Formats: sequence, C-alpha cells, structure tokens
Amino acid sequence: QVRLVESGGGLVQAGGSLRLSCADSLRTVRINVGGWYRQAPGKQRELVAFVTSGGTLSYTDSVKGRCTISRDNDKHTMYLEMNSLKPDDTAVSFCTVNVGINSYWGQGTQVTVSS
Repeated sequence: QVRLVESGGGLVQAGGSLRLSCADSLRTVRINVGGWYRQAPGKQRELVAFVTSGGTLSYTDSVKGRCTISRDNDKHTMYLEMNSLKPDDTAVSFCTVNVGINSYWGQGTQVTVSS
C-alpha cells in the first residue's frame, strides 16, 4: 500500500524559502519517478518539477533557478526546495509518484507567499 503525505507548506514572506516533503508513510515504494504539481485558486494544476528514473530533473520555466527536486529513498521521501518565493507561487502543492503503471498522489499542502 502507498500513502503519500505532503508537509512543509505554510505562510512565508516573499523572498523566503520552504522545503516541501512528500513521504510514503508506509515505506512501500522507492521513489524513482515523481514530481510536484501546484494549483492556484481558479487556475489549472500545473507541473512544477519532475524527476525521471534516470535522475533527470526538469522544471517549469517560472521556477527554474529557484526550486530543486530531490529524493531520499532510504526515507521513502521526495522533496521540493523552494527559494526566492514570490506571491505568484501561492498554491496548493501536490506530489505524485509513479510506480509501474500506477500513479499515487498526496493530499496537498498549502503554500502561501505574502508580499
């Protein structure tokens, strides 16, 4: 069984930093393929960052240079480090992990960036 739980969101001032965590609380999967999405109010969900099985990292243009996706398989956890946050980064962030043909999603964590 897989249960993904996001944490690390919250309220931060513009220019600040957050580290989001996505943990398989049941320690079932090794996170090889996964990513982070976010959805702002009234907006479509967008891909923020993704890591492939080969370790290739990709980011949407709006966060390049400010975000880093990483994973720690010993902890069954994936991270998104966010720096130089902007008010436009305000959104609910979701993690997703792909295992074979299956995709798993967390419940989301709120990121709010104030001016």
